[in-house]
Amino acid sequence: MNPAEIREQGPQGSFWNDTGKSGIRAWIFSTDHKRIGLLYFYSTVGFFLVGVLLGLLLRIELMAPGRTIMGPESYNAVFTVHGVVMIFLFVLPGIPGAFGNLVMPIQIGARDVAFPRLNLLSWWLYISGAAIILTSLFTGGGPPDTGWTFYVPFSARTGTNVSLAVFGVFIIGFSAILTGLNFITTIHRLRAEGMSWGRLPLFVWSLYATAWVQILATPILAITLVLVMAERALGTGLFDPARGGDPVMYQHLFWIYSHPAVYIMILPAMGIISDIIPVFARKPIFGYKFIAFSSLAIAAAGSLVWGHHMFTSGMSDTAILVFSFLTFVVAIPSAIKVFNWVTTLYKGSISLEAPMLFALSFILLFSIGGLSGLILGAAATNVHVHDTHFVVGHFHYVIFGGTGFAFFAAMHYWLPKFYGRRYAEKPAIVAWALLFTGFNITYFTMQVLGMQGMPRRYYDYLPEFASLNLVATVGSWIMAAGLLIMLVNLFRGIFWGAPFVGNPWGGATLEWSVATPPPTENFEQEPVVTHGPYDFKGTGMP
Repeated sequence: MNPAEIREQGPQGSFWNDTGKSGIRAWIFSTDHKRIGLLYFYSTVGFFLVGVLLGLLLRIELMAPGRTIMGPESYNAVFTVHGVVMIFLFVLPGIPGAFGNLVMPIQIGARDVAFPRLNLLSWWLYISGAAIILTSLFTGGGPPDTGWTFYVPFSARTGTNVSLAVFGVFIIGFSAILTGLNFITTIHRLRAEGMSWGRLPLFVWSLYATAWVQILATPILAITLVLVMAERALGTGLFDPARGGDPVMYQHLFWIYSHPAVYIMILPAMGIISDIIPVFARKPIFGYKFIAFSSLAIAAAGSLVWGHHMFTSGMSDTAILVFSFLTFVVAIPSAIKVFNWVTTLYKGSISLEAPMLFALSFILLFSIGGLSGLILGAAATNVHVHDTHFVVGHFHYVIFGGTGFAFFAAMHYWLPKFYGRRYAEKPAIVAWALLFTGFNITYFTMQVLGMQGMPRRYYDYLPEFASLNLVATVGSWIMAAGLLIMLVNLFRGIFWGAPFVGNPWGGATLEWSVATPPPTENFEQEPVVTHGPYDFKGTGMP
């Protein structure tokens, strides 16, 4: 395929049009997994930018003691909406919805997912839930102000429009369940001839483990959110101590879902890193089976550790001991992945291009987040830093430093393949440097503030925390500058950049064996797999 054909047949044109329609209808009614993946991509990046803007407003408000740009009620609403948008509209659906749909069917040799119409329905549910959440900001009593966790009894009593926001999250939960069902069926039933379980790319393994968590854990959140709506509308009293209810029960129900949800966020990111590192280290992945099975181990063990969010809630010493022990156990399969990635790099012919830089950043930032998580997993230290900015810093190291940087790595690694054009490398590296620097200035400073005792979710703070808060705010501006450069460079590149043809990265998984951009049904003829996903013979790699 020559550059002229790429310009005429890129995803922005008639390519992958399976609907017979034109314009926006050709996209929103398409059942092609590639178009649905791009719909998720555009949607999640759009919501990510909204969340970034809200996060910058929070940091500006905390730049100095006292009121800066908003009052306490507005501050509560902004950090709630920031959390809801980032968690439910970007982090949870981002990698499975966008890159899972784009890449996974091609990686296993399939022409599409098992249930294409169900796949389109999952995106429609996602967009519908997002629209409902956004509607809640401007209707009823105004934006919800409970935090993204919707903790009772406040979420049951506040006059803000919590019910509509909760209903939006409920709808998005159904989208996640349908995606999980589709991916599990696709991986089980549509693998190409010769694509055994031992030859699955590690990104596919991570999506498989994630899909089981989506199916098994998300219904618990759905039930919990229905109970919150019933509490507000019907006064059921399930969580109201004055009526014999128990607000701590809500915490159990919420975190039984939300801690496994952390692994919905991070497992696909780990799969991306496992695919990128061997390509840019120019050698096969070390310990393929251990990385694959550690994904399943993380999904299983991560479902048992929700109680470490509740050490200060009054649970028994025995329960604290058990949950603390399990928290340290779940760190083992995560450490296996990190050690295997680092070992893969050892004596590799490393190429420091943009996808690799973001992947290496992931390893460092996720490791810092994981080690700070052990501080929270130990009951003695947890009591001291619980509900402080240390928790905020830890959470962002895992979710933004982990999932966010992996998402950025995937954008630079796979999007040129699907658009047939590539970004400029030097601006991408400058953007990475600003992002990495600003990220650490912002969130490491938050961890220090937490160690010093600054509580989270407070509109104001004592004067002794002023200098570090100013440092964190300046770091957020550096990070925002990096994001702006990265997105402008990336989108300018994939629409107007230099042609990207063949297999310039030297990848050995199946998506690099098809045309650029991939044809409508992915493969001209059914592929037959004869070797593992990281056997680089024949790819032009040494």
